[in-house]
Amino acid sequence: MDLQGEIEQLRSALKQAENIQAELDRRVFHLKTLYDVSTDIFGSVEFETILKNFLLMTMGNFGVMEGFILTLEGSSDEVGRFVSMGFPEGEHMPLQNAGREFLQKQNYEGLVVSGKELKKPGVFPPKVACVLPFLVESGCVGLLGLGGKIVGEPYSEDDKELLVTLVNNLVVALKSSRSFEEIKHLNEDLQEKNIELEKTLKELKAAMKKVEILEGVKAQLCKFVPTTVSRLIDKSPSGPILDSKEQDVSVLFLDIEGYTKMSESLESAELNKVIEKCFSVFMDAIYENNGDVMETAGDGLMVLFLNEDEETNALEAVRTALTIKEKTNLINQEFRELPEPLMINMGINSGSGLVGAAKFESLTGSRWTFTARGMVTNVAGRLGAFATGGAVVLSRCTADRINQEFATNCLGKFSLKNVSEEVEIFQVEGPLTP
Repeated sequence: MDLQGEIEQLRSALKQAENIQAELDRRVFHLKTLYDVSTDIFGSVEFETILKNFLLMTMGNFGVMEGFILTLEGSSDEVGRFVSMGFPEGEHMPLQNAGREFLQKQNYEGLVVSGKELKKPGVFPPKVACVLPFLVESGCVGLLGLGGKIVGEPYSEDDKELLVTLVNNLVVALKSSRSFEEIKHLNEDLQEKNIELEKTLKELKAAMKKVEILEGVKAQLCKFVPTTVSRLIDKSPSGPILDSKEQDVSVLFLDIEGYTKMSESLESAELNKVIEKCFSVFMDAIYENNGDVMETAGDGLMVLFLNEDEETNALEAVRTALTIKEKTNLINQEFRELPEPLMINMGINSGSGLVGAAKFESLTGSRWTFTARGMVTNVAGRLGAFATGGAVVLSRCTADRINQEFATNCLGKFSLKNVSEEVEIFQVEGPLTP
């Protein structure tokens, strides 16, 4: 072989080496780009964060100033997520509309589409140089769009290969994100169910307490023990019952208006059903407001409120009365066969009374009761008898204690049975409006 032939052979080998080096450089660039992008997108489990990181890294590696990614969710083909960089805000909606229109026509084979083929009216803005559709999973498809390169070069087949590889990794990351979101939603559903279960358990406990109270009512409350006494017994089961002492108290008397007429009109079973419903409402309202049932008389109750704070005593008594009044309206709607609507008359008085245990001796043995005695109780009883038409009436002492929260109407001064001086009586109108 002559010298010229050897030179040509060397040139050919050098050219081949340059091509191999260029291919190696391209592969190294692809691998580095894939590593950088994958590191960013797999570093998060948030769907939108993955899209933002992927778009930012892809634009940086390809040297472009504009890019966007959007996804369509569900059968409605509505845009679920949209991330854009470099495009003015005014172009966001046209990009979304064009992307949706484009994706509806694709089979998601992962082909890069030239921007020149898309420069048609109503499709993509001129800045979009290439787009790449992708399928995340059934019901979720997406589209990557990039602007032109800063250097002015067109997208090559090598670029196409790298883009497809990057997008395939994006799809893997998005699938993981959707799985994570599904697990997160399942955990949230589980937490909600746990809350509902806890609420149901509380309601069950409350219902069991109501059943216990109703059983006591059905037995005429002959062995009924007030909550106050129960607390004293729990605190000192073997201790003596406390002696009576002067204590501030609010006393509520209530009775069912027209009870006798209702007894004559209804059969025993129906009457019992109505009374049980009423007493259930009474008990709920009383115990929600820390009251204690002291005495019962057929259709009536005497209730004590013994909070250490005088104002709280009166407020809890009035709240109890208004709750009973409100619930009675619901009972009337439930029992439409009643001869007349139920009306619960209530009277409340506050002040100092003798509160504690009292012992009664008889031929059948001893019996203890825990109650309040004195004028505060007498006046409350007379106020209960004074009330008509479902009214809630108060003494001045009680009215003065609640006037920051409830509106009252002064009815005037009245002579009450076995009360030496006239009593100024007020009627509760309802809560004060803000």
